[in-house]
Amino acid sequence: MNQATGAPGTARPGGRTARVRESVLHAAGDALADKGIGGIDLAEVARRAGVGKTTVYRRWGTVHGLVADMLAEMAESSQPRAATGTLDGDLAALAALILKTLTDERQGPLFRALIAAAASDAEAAAALHRFYRLRIEEWSPCVTDALARDEVPAGTDPAEVVRALSAPLYYRFLVSGDPLDADTAKRAAAAAAAAARSGAYVL
Repeated sequence: MNQATGAPGTARPGGRTARVRESVLHAAGDALADKGIGGIDLAEVARRAGVGKTTVYRRWGTVHGLVADMLAEMAESSQPRAATGTLDGDLAALAALILKTLTDERQGPLFRALIAAAASDAEAAAALHRFYRLRIEEWSPCVTDALARDEVPAGTDPAEVVRALSAPLYYRFLVSGDPLDADTAKRAAAAAAAAARSGAYVL
């Protein structure tokens, strides 16, 4: 699909088209959170959104196309980074935001379903990778600012610091099932900050 035919995430429609997109994506998110990627189809999403099936099939084509657009919309509307004035404060804010998202009653199951979709479909995987690439780019200035303040060594890779903070939280969320709580988030932030200061992420 291309932009002329309404490829997911390639345009920002206005008016009625924007309202339809918002309704459908919200309905798709609810369905994914309730049933996971294997438990929904486009007809059910259309029913939940209160729009015609042909509208959904024509615009998104497949469930995975819908997932890709959902991720694009999440990237467009995601919360901006914190700027607390210190590396420790900024990374603690990021860890708290990740924790809030992953433990949210709706967002947690939704992210689990989106990641599962990406594991089985190239289009969904590309959208997921783009989503996280944009989030890393959004939060990398936390480390860039720390470099300017001489909090971390020259040559520190900002993206690697953000990844290092995120990894233990997603590991507990997706793999180990260990508790995911405020103490865990604080430790992840503190560990990433300490490692950055030690030069662990210097290229």
